[in-house]
Amino acid sequence: MLEELKKEVYEANMLLPKYGLVTFTWGNVSGIDRDKGLFVIKPSGVDYDKLTWEDMVVVDLEGNKVEGTYKPSSDTPTHVEIYKGFPEVGGVVHTHSSWATSWAQAGRGIPCYGTTHADYMYGEIPCVRNLTKEEIDAGYEVNTGVLIVNYFKENEIDVVAMPAVLCKNHGPFTWGKDAHEAVHNAVVLDEVAKMAARCEMINPKNKPAPQELQDKHYFRKHGANAYYGQNT
Repeated sequence: MLEELKKEVYEANMLLPKYGLVTFTWGNVSGIDRDKGLFVIKPSGVDYDKLTWEDMVVVDLEGNKVEGTYKPSSDTPTHVEIYKGFPEVGGVVHTHSSWATSWAQAGRGIPCYGTTHADYMYGEIPCVRNLTKEEIDAGYEVNTGVLIVNYFKENEIDVVAMPAVLCKNHGPFTWGKDAHEAVHNAVVLDEVAKMAARCEMINPKNKPAPQELQDKHYFRKHGANAYYGQNT
């Protein structure tokens, strides 16, 4: 079942250690087949060097395992809520990558200090609040997803223009049109987080890049009038 998607999601998961985004098993990638209403995700706690594409787990949008030898990632309920809340999303990544997680642990969003950030993410990368004790007890992973979705909807944030979020004291989630784009955005997020941290070390009084510069760099790569790259 979903053999090609399993291979795609496996390859995307293997990019996490390649790009230094995970330590041990601290991360997961999923990808969804919207027509079938099913998604594929990394199994929980399986070492990357032992992982095969056949180990990927198929899950429905109620969080039920449909196919697979192993249990799905413990973060599966968060992925479920993101997929249900954002129909535009085709792939989701969660890591504890060190730079992005440092901002999450500090409880701060990442300001857009430069054009590298603006090329990929429009505006400040948000950091959502802690879950309450009641929310944690009622369903930690589910309510993490609910919190993310509600924050974006309540603040009218475009999930395509802002494909990343930090969860306070926890870590980052990113997404994209498929699993590989979600990983690409996770790599960019950690680089942007590193640059922003160094920027504040060098100049603690620094301000975000001018809005007109942010707009220029984001919209030259995205939207109807984008001109960056090749037409093919």
